[in-house]
Amino acid sequence: MFRPAGGRAGASAMIPWRDNAPMTSPAAPTPVPPLAEADLNRLQTLLDKIPEPLEPLDISMLDGYLCGVLLQPTAVPAGAWIKHVWDIDGRPLNEKWPGLHELQGLVQRRYRELATAIASRQWFDPWVFELDEEAEPLESTLPWVAGFSAAMELFPALMDMDSPDTLEPLAVLYAAFDPDDLEDADALLAEIETLEPPSDLDEAIEDVVQSVMRLADVSRPLPKSAQPGGAPKRPPPRRGPPTRGRF
Repeated sequence: MFRPAGGRAGASAMIPWRDNAPMTSPAAPTPVPPLAEADLNRLQTLLDKIPEPLEPLDISMLDGYLCGVLLQPTAVPAGAWIKHVWDIDGRPLNEKWPGLHELQGLVQRRYRELATAIASRQWFDPWVFELDEEAEPLESTLPWVAGFSAAMELFPALMDMDSPDTLEPLAVLYAAFDPDDLEDADALLAEIETLEPPSDLDEAIEDVVQSVMRLADVSRPLPKSAQPGGAPKRPPPRRGPPTRGRF
């Protein structure tokens, strides 16, 4: 369940950024090629093939989870976070399972891609998939936010910072949840009440990226000399759900 902080949740384009961001950060990782559509489909296929009783993340949850891991104020060791990809409870996957190394490789590529984007405060395309024309925008972002929330539960150092600057970006993300699912989060719920829901999925996706970057300002701040300027945002591309396939 959510544990509140501060008493309470394509082509690259630079995110407009605040002038008063805090002032220290690790160097940006070496860029890696983004995963292509075929890679996403393959990744979802591998996750679907993980044997029971393990409960793997789907790729939208995985993407939110990786962002949550990367936003921790100190780096989370790979061995601590990757086991929750193939089972939310961290139960082990047989080392002889035929897709293990390929799965690890694809997940690590996305991890490095997101790490580069967050460290340099650049736009990234979150793995948020349009459900159908009738769905509200926050319904489509909910799986991503659920993965992010799982990371906050498993690795609580960001929440433990207890910074008031996390309240609004967390509220923007956690607005996707039913209020009944946010236990002991009065300040967060009050902040959510002040927010205007996104008008469409593009706006909801943009809110996700902006919230990640605002949280990074708290937990992984940049030196003032490295803060990005105010280039315009680009609307994120919409994706359909990945296709399932065979091993």
